[in-house]
Amino acid sequence: MRCSLKRSLATAFSLFVFLLIMNLASWHHEDLVMNDIQKWAQTVGLPHIATDWTVYSLRMFINATNTLNISYDYLAGLPPLKKKFLTLGLCSIKRMREAYLVDTLTSIFEQSSQDELKEMVVVVHLTDPDRKWNSQMALEIARKFPDQLHQGNLVVIHTPLEFYPPLEGLKRNFNDPEDRVRFRSKQNVDYAYLMNFASNLSTYYLMIEDDVHCTKHFLTVIKRNLASLEGTSWVTLEFSKLGYIAKLYHSTDIPRLARFLMLFYQEMPCDWLFVHFRLLLTQKEEIRFRQSLFQHIGHYSSFQGTRNRLKDEDFEEDFSKFPDNPPADIITDIGTFQNYIPSKAYSSVIGYFWGKAPSAGNSFTLIFKQAAPIFRIQIYTGSQAYPDSYLHEGLVALGTHKLHTTRPRCANYVTIGHFAKGNFDKQSLENTTTSDPHCVHILVTNTQTETLIINNISIWIKPKA
Repeated sequence: MRCSLKRSLATAFSLFVFLLIMNLASWHHEDLVMNDIQKWAQTVGLPHIATDWTVYSLRMFINATNTLNISYDYLAGLPPLKKKFLTLGLCSIKRMREAYLVDTLTSIFEQSSQDELKEMVVVVHLTDPDRKWNSQMALEIARKFPDQLHQGNLVVIHTPLEFYPPLEGLKRNFNDPEDRVRFRSKQNVDYAYLMNFASNLSTYYLMIEDDVHCTKHFLTVIKRNLASLEGTSWVTLEFSKLGYIAKLYHSTDIPRLARFLMLFYQEMPCDWLFVHFRLLLTQKEEIRFRQSLFQHIGHYSSFQGTRNRLKDEDFEEDFSKFPDNPPADIITDIGTFQNYIPSKAYSSVIGYFWGKAPSAGNSFTLIFKQAAPIFRIQIYTGSQAYPDSYLHEGLVALGTHKLHTTRPRCANYVTIGHFAKGNFDKQSLENTTTSDPHCVHILVTNTQTETLIINNISIWIKPKA
């Protein structure tokens, strides 16, 4: 870490105060209490973040939804005429050692079907000050991906340096050397201009880096996960735990995020800024999915070619290993701790159900919206933090003939196996019941004194012939 927890919390607090100021600015100025709060907030937070900005200008800056007035050089391809479902955006500069951009683009296109490609566009922002390198790289991309350029799946752009803010004499936060500050500050602007360009190209925007490999059919997985969150409010979804890789946004938020990066471009690295942006827009917790869709492949950083072997242990390249988890209601008579609600055990988002010590006869039941031809069930209980909070003794049963009563349940159950050391994994279940199951029933068969964590329930259904 480049800074202490105290410094990081202070910055987060300042950004919070910053938002408070913007909200208070619209209140009645003669309210003495509110004026006192404003003065206090300005004293504590505003000078630390942006001494040159007024409350009014900051308000207008954050609330703005219009794009920045920037001119771009088109190095290869043109924006698609029709709005897409997803834009993948990435920046790239000349690296001192290995280059990964072409490998990244190859992975994106090879891991996508023709139908998926029709719904996406990749925007590459070449941001090196060396115009010759930018032109050579654009030419290499054009030679390797002519079909993608012709079909509107790929655009390569560059922003002239004349549009950049000052990159010398910047604040040296976190004791970073000047070259490091300049690098990360320019990177923030690079990302801001990339987002600004891409803001109207699609419904969603996914930020990746230029040294990644992706899961096969990653677009289909993203759409499935979006469907599971329908009706909920979110700012950022995360499909990787590393850096600024695989962060998904609504495109309507992209102009605001671009301006946010510009406002704080010299304050801190982009992967810290995006967390503050999420918090300011009131998404308190990260929403990260269990399986990462993009893996970092670079061995050397784009900053000075330093060694960088970061890997995402949650990356899964094989699409068939992603569970289907058909929509279901959950019923349990096990007491719940705080917000560790039952649905977290079945969600594709990282989280778990945490229940009070169960007694024999307690149960946890999934009731599907529609009967599903299940062929595999995998259930993990317990956690590293609480190793004794696993299901000590229990069984799993499949239920058929859903009863539409006050408390929905299935009429008939067939036991398919017992838990072993807190876990359950069984395949070839498609012929276990006389009809497709409506229920998956977890039954506690012996009272235990420890709490129960159901970490993850994964269900695969038989593909249609």
